[in-house]
Amino acid sequence: MAGLKTASGDYIDASWELSVAVEELGPEAEPLTLRVTGDVHIGGVMLQIVDKIKVKQNWSDHALWWEQKKLWLLKTNWTLDKYGLQADARLRYTPQHKPVRLQLPNRRMIRVHASFSEPVFRAVAGICRVLTIRHAEELSLLRAPEEKDKKKRKGPVLGTEDEFDLSGVVLPASAEQQPFRGMPAHFSDSPATEACYRMLSVSWTGLTPEHVLKMPRPSNLMEKAQINSRWLSSSRSLMQQDVRENEQLWLRFKYYNFFDLEPKYDAVRITQLYEQARWAVLLEETESTEEEMMVFAALQYHINKLSLSADPTETAGEQGMDDLDSALSNLQVKLEGRTSTSDMLENLTTIPELKDYLRIFRPRKLTLKGYKQHWVVFKETTISYYKSRDEALGEPVQQLNLKGCEVVPDVNISGQKFCIRLLVPSPEGMSEVYLRCDDEQQYARWMAGCRLAAKGRTMADSTYQSEVQNILSFLQLQRASPDAPVAPDAEAMGTQWLVSPRYQKKFKPKQLTPRILEAHQNVAQLSLTEAKMRFIQAWQSLPDFGISYFVVRFKGSRKDEILGIANNRLIRIDLAVGDVVKTWRYSNMRQWNVNWDIRQVAIEFDEHINVAFSSVSAGCNIVHEYIGGYIFLSTRSTDKGRGLDEELFYKLTGGHEAL
Repeated sequence: MAGLKTASGDYIDASWELSVAVEELGPEAEPLTLRVTGDVHIGGVMLQIVDKIKVKQNWSDHALWWEQKKLWLLKTNWTLDKYGLQADARLRYTPQHKPVRLQLPNRRMIRVHASFSEPVFRAVAGICRVLTIRHAEELSLLRAPEEKDKKKRKGPVLGTEDEFDLSGVVLPASAEQQPFRGMPAHFSDSPATEACYRMLSVSWTGLTPEHVLKMPRPSNLMEKAQINSRWLSSSRSLMQQDVRENEQLWLRFKYYNFFDLEPKYDAVRITQLYEQARWAVLLEETESTEEEMMVFAALQYHINKLSLSADPTETAGEQGMDDLDSALSNLQVKLEGRTSTSDMLENLTTIPELKDYLRIFRPRKLTLKGYKQHWVVFKETTISYYKSRDEALGEPVQQLNLKGCEVVPDVNISGQKFCIRLLVPSPEGMSEVYLRCDDEQQYARWMAGCRLAAKGRTMADSTYQSEVQNILSFLQLQRASPDAPVAPDAEAMGTQWLVSPRYQKKFKPKQLTPRILEAHQNVAQLSLTEAKMRFIQAWQSLPDFGISYFVVRFKGSRKDEILGIANNRLIRIDLAVGDVVKTWRYSNMRQWNVNWDIRQVAIEFDEHINVAFSSVSAGCNIVHEYIGGYIFLSTRSTDKGRGLDEELFYKLTGGHEAL
């Protein structure tokens, strides 16, 4: 085969012409024509290209892209024959890293260089390294909505007024970056990059009610599901998904499983997480009651006030950081089904029980009767209730095993209503039961027990007491302080933007301002980071926090329904009325697979429960990736030395299209 290399003259061997477009030469330039044979390596083709162009520059980031196959030819030691390339192949010699415009969780725009040749999972990790956001596996990229969706809004869209440019940033070679002047070194290069770090780590204070009103917001579950149809596949590259240079994408926290939040290292991550939470509340992507909305408004008002004078280079040394340990332990998600040694020791001792008189209401019974008092015993993960305390040794009126149930708070502080709504799985669907407590203390104890039992854990679990405290502190935030002096200063008069449009319409500013300032008395002592953490914590306490919605068709059903995917469970929801029909926990999952031909996800749970559905509102691969992604995140270790098992992520999320 050595004779296949030809000199100039007639070609009488097995060589053929290969056409390569070179981006650097401009869109109008004719493609280069190379004479090659099948045993030429990709590296050899690239050498020929550079030789022909005769432009002196660094070509190390360039690679070949095969347009028809949507494939990067990155294995430079492979031959053209091995890749299956023939004369009809259209190749492009192009940089692997290109600029993209990202809208961040805080709705501000940034321009960065991203990898167009690696899987999106790795491209996001690269972007997060530039932005100094740890645990990039929790975030991903979505396509921006179509222009036609934006036409309803008039005036400038939030964040488009000024775009921050980090496309020229070069990261230091060492993985551990030493801060310089209180910020990551690559942000201290120029006033522009310093301003960018401030934008990333300090909340924007220039919001107006119009900004909130102009933002598109989902009005029903169907519209919430549409948002999730835009996620890019994590196991394929940007180029494979037809993303163009300088295209606008959204960077968002995709998985609501926030691991190891540490104020010392996570200034940008905590701020962006707070911003995503804030917009979820303001745009009613996560529902909240009027009292809860006032707490969120008060926290935003406080954060806004402190942010006006905040120096991002000093936030790491903020006072009161030690007090955050309890908040952090609440925020760190305990892995489903995993028990530490301390938990095992606690489980060997007597499991605490709750026994008390509660009022119970079962709305599904054909009765007009309201709440009825019962003696209720909460043991392990089971609630049993009796007509009276004396009958507790006999048969209960009913017994409810809370494992896998939905626990929904139904609280109104001013009306002294402390209810727990339980949706308990039963053969017929979900059995609905309300427990009404007398006061906050009783409510916090029972609510914490119910939340743990739903996950299959008992009150012997080490997180029980912190869960009780977490619930009490959130209730305390909602309690008005009538004795506190409320002076609506000029600064506070602009409070309309602190609440969602529904409450903007319901209250005039002069009604809203005193209520927000009243609620502010409960949070006025918090530091800036504490206030953001408290906001994230309160967001996590909402009933529909962290649920991503999809329109699906269950096997055997003739109508579309909603599938809610959360960090620990799947939820079947009636599309017409929004009621939970059934819940399945990942901890009970035995196996799952996807039939890619008919685009159907099939899951088997314990006790031979089989669930199958096809996705209507999004690609089957997006639903598959969500479920696999949460299972992958549950395998993360607190061991700092252990990196992420990237191959496992692709295996769990990518299906047959993974690599």
